[in-house]
Amino acid sequence: MFIHDVMHDWSGVGLTAVQWLQILERELLFFSLFWFIVGMIDEMLVDAVWIGLRCFGGARTPVLSGNTLPRAAPGRLFTSDAPLAVFIPTWQESAVIGATVGHMLRVWPQAALRIYVGCYCNDGATVGAVMAVSGGDPRLRVVITDRPGPTTKADCLNRLYHALMDDERRMGCLFQGVVLHDAEDMVHPRELALIGDALNDVDFVQLPVRPELTPGPHWVSGHYCDEFVESHARVMPVRDALGAALPAAGVGCGFSRSMLARIGDMRADCGEAGPFAAECFTEDYEIGLLVTHLGGKAKFLRMRDEQGQLIATRSYFPDTLVGAVRQKTRWIHGIALQSWDRMGWMGRPVDVWMALRDRRGPLVALVLGAAYALLVVEALMMPLRGFGVVTDDIVPESAHRLAAVCFFGLLWRMALRFAFSAREYGMVEGLRAMARVPVANVITIMAGRRALVSYGRSLRGVRVVWDKTPHLEHPVLAAAEGLSAERLPA
Repeated sequence: MFIHDVMHDWSGVGLTAVQWLQILERELLFFSLFWFIVGMIDEMLVDAVWIGLRCFGGARTPVLSGNTLPRAAPGRLFTSDAPLAVFIPTWQESAVIGATVGHMLRVWPQAALRIYVGCYCNDGATVGAVMAVSGGDPRLRVVITDRPGPTTKADCLNRLYHALMDDERRMGCLFQGVVLHDAEDMVHPRELALIGDALNDVDFVQLPVRPELTPGPHWVSGHYCDEFVESHARVMPVRDALGAALPAAGVGCGFSRSMLARIGDMRADCGEAGPFAAECFTEDYEIGLLVTHLGGKAKFLRMRDEQGQLIATRSYFPDTLVGAVRQKTRWIHGIALQSWDRMGWMGRPVDVWMALRDRRGPLVALVLGAAYALLVVEALMMPLRGFGVVTDDIVPESAHRLAAVCFFGLLWRMALRFAFSAREYGMVEGLRAMARVPVANVITIMAGRRALVSYGRSLRGVRVVWDKTPHLEHPVLAAAEGLSAERLPA
């Protein structure tokens, strides 16, 4: 039934406010139920593949034993000293960049390493913070752009790419690959060798991201922990196993030098200045997918070290509602809207499926908004039914049965969220993860609306700029202060 059916049934009577409320209740229920069922089927398909992988060992996280890679041939040592370059674009990151670079130089002993830090000519504080921790280490390169900032993150990355090519011409040799990191990252000591080893076989490798719990209640920043740990323990292994194109997270990811050159040449044919799309909010996501679409090999590599610590990039995420909404607005804008416009729906059926999952952000925001509006309507209808003002039910019995199915689907999703978060962060955080679901939903609703508004402005020609998240805290500094040293690798 639709609205006009009810209006026909009540024709000649005149609809009261209560009757209009019933109609609103039913239509919100139908809309929400339809998309909840679609989403539940989608997630269950991913769950089925993941459970199959778990049963046959394909989704289990190997643990390093001694100094060898579990997947390596006998005698192949985990001591890769491949010539790798690390790109770190920055803008107003003086509070954290020193800790990031200093930690990298301490825990990565590889002599062939080169760390390229991109700074803007009008950001002297960041330049000074980098130089203060350099200690004259020849592996560090500070690249100062000739254009005042901020431009875009991709523009800064392209400037680093050109500095890399200048160094290669002077040295007369090429780097094996490029690793991307952000100014606030805390790296794992094993990461560089792991990526270097993997790039012998593939063109792109992505390691997990592990958000760190900020001191205090962390209801906002904690939802990043819940989402990333589930995505990088369930969804990414499934994408990898199915051979789908893998998105790059922009941190803890490595690209072969030959693939970056190929993408750079392709972009140059379109008049762009490097392999990273300067006008895109999520250039990392896009370039990760391009590797597979261009025939390259990609790999998601999830491993733990000898102490059981996940070999992953660690960092703090926004712990305020405003900061989280701004960051997720940028992600939804870039992944759901810009990538649809820029990349279309190319690829195999599995790639189209994953693209649909990636680009559902605005739709999810709309459906969640409708669901929460339905809760408000139900709260208004409850006393009316209790006092007998409303006695009839215009919602068919089948809709009630579907609602029950969705409820059990919600319980399953909550159980998985608890399991993944508890495995990585402990039982208490697993319980909090379930309580943080409404927080994540509110952020998604707000970010989805802002992303649509932002995308509309970009269609009218508004220039894209680096709408970055400010960073004031760093896991390395927290470990030094003893706040969470037991969880952080030295």
